[in-house]
Amino acid sequence: MTDPVFDSGTRPADDWWRSAVVFQVYPRSFADADGDGTGDVNGIRARLPYLADLGIDAIWISPWYPSPLLDGGYDVSDYRDINPEFGTLADADALIAEAHALGLRILIDLVPNHCSWEHPWFKAALAAGKGSPERDLFWFRDGKDGGLPPTNWPAAFGGGAWQQIDDGQWYLHLFDISQPDWNWDNPTVIEEFDAILRFWFDRGIDGFRIDVADSMAKDSTLPDVPLHNGEPTREKYVGNPFYDQPGVHTIHQRWRAIADEYADTPQGPRVFVAEAWLSPAERLAQYVRPHELHSAFNFDVLQCAWDAKDLREVIDHTTENLWAVGAPATWVLSNHDTIRHRTRYGRDQRDALEGAGVVPTDLELGRRRARAAALLELALPGGAYVYQGDELALPEVEDLPEDVLDDPTWERSGHTVRGRDGCRVPIPWSGSAPPFGFGPGTDQPWLPQPADWSALTAETQANDPDSHLNLYKAALRIRRSHPALGEGRLTWDDEPPAGVLSFTRDGFRCMVNLSDAPIPLPPHQQLLLSSQPLTNNQLPPDTAAWLEA
Repeated sequence: MTDPVFDSGTRPADDWWRSAVVFQVYPRSFADADGDGTGDVNGIRARLPYLADLGIDAIWISPWYPSPLLDGGYDVSDYRDINPEFGTLADADALIAEAHALGLRILIDLVPNHCSWEHPWFKAALAAGKGSPERDLFWFRDGKDGGLPPTNWPAAFGGGAWQQIDDGQWYLHLFDISQPDWNWDNPTVIEEFDAILRFWFDRGIDGFRIDVADSMAKDSTLPDVPLHNGEPTREKYVGNPFYDQPGVHTIHQRWRAIADEYADTPQGPRVFVAEAWLSPAERLAQYVRPHELHSAFNFDVLQCAWDAKDLREVIDHTTENLWAVGAPATWVLSNHDTIRHRTRYGRDQRDALEGAGVVPTDLELGRRRARAAALLELALPGGAYVYQGDELALPEVEDLPEDVLDDPTWERSGHTVRGRDGCRVPIPWSGSAPPFGFGPGTDQPWLPQPADWSALTAETQANDPDSHLNLYKAALRIRRSHPALGEGRLTWDDEPPAGVLSFTRDGFRCMVNLSDAPIPLPPHQQLLLSSQPLTNNQLPPDTAAWLEA
């Protein structure tokens, strides 16, 4: 495979990841090339020109491995192949080469905490019996007296984290029952994932997003967790026996050494980004120290209310702690696990992330705030992540019929929590009715699209100079070309009006008005871009502006 030469604009090729804008592709829902209603690798290939024109630096592809898809592909049955519903390894190789030719890097998901119960090693463990080497690859344990599981640990999708099998033993699954946890105390597991990393690095991928990067190591003494309101806590408190254990850092250091083996290739360094829902930022910073992972998702902004004071505190706390260990900040507004931010910003922010019950939503307010949030995110120092459809201002789909809900949370919660399907509805590309160009030969894709999405299609927005899509394109063009943007630092302006965020970066100024009243812009500064039209040099509420300071 030929090493690509990247057009990285003003960014040095060896540290591209420190300020990259990464676009997340959820493959089932991005684009369908073969008309079966499910997105696939060739659908992504067909849309690479769209992504290059958008102005991003890299694509992160959620799991594309063989899987029974009981958790959207995060239940992996083979880490060295492509799900036949999505394509073939040859298709993946072609995608990597074509993306590189367009100057786009490729990151893929690594799911190291657990696999699928369809994985051959887990099937062998079930067949081998108690005390076997096969079972030691996972967390098989005898239960407590009285038929109780080994611990009271809760599963992320509801219920307990242990499942009993026919011979009386229990296996650990921190997520769905179909996702047995690997035993990272076993050298065979460690060596297997070393080989998996090299398999994909050798095929040309540029890095991995590590799913639940804080979960692989467990306290082998298996202590119970404390109770909260009579139930085992789900909090990631310091000392939690299955989250943020010290042993995860040994794993990450080993992986970093493998990635560094590729640093001197023409393609440049291979990188890791951690998914670890940890607060405060001091805990997250431990994952991106030198010789560990390159960067980590920062979810604090995603979870923050639309409030100037709260946002400034999150931005300061994040940058201070990550810069202290030499790591770049990253900024995330939405992903495949969260309510889309257009919807969150259109409702009471204190309740916006709960996702349960009927919450009043003003989607027009959410759209204005989402546009302003995009300019804030892309003006901050460090890297940024854009979830597919964010650039189109897609809202959460909260009225999917119950019989199409696919997220395991729906079943594990006893049909009380609808789960994450509402942010995974397939992308509308063109046309006036479903499937909106998602794929040929089908009336609806695997999750049905709202009938009123014609105004949100990429085709419609491409032809509207004031659209959400064209705002993203304009912002990304400026971000790529402006010498002040990228990693760098920021300086807050002294005493801005109440409810306003205002900072400069080497001659560039970003202002975001989160108050209820218009505010004047500074005189004699050139307007580069604004999220809404301006009148009389006033910045309206819920609006952001970029200025040449």
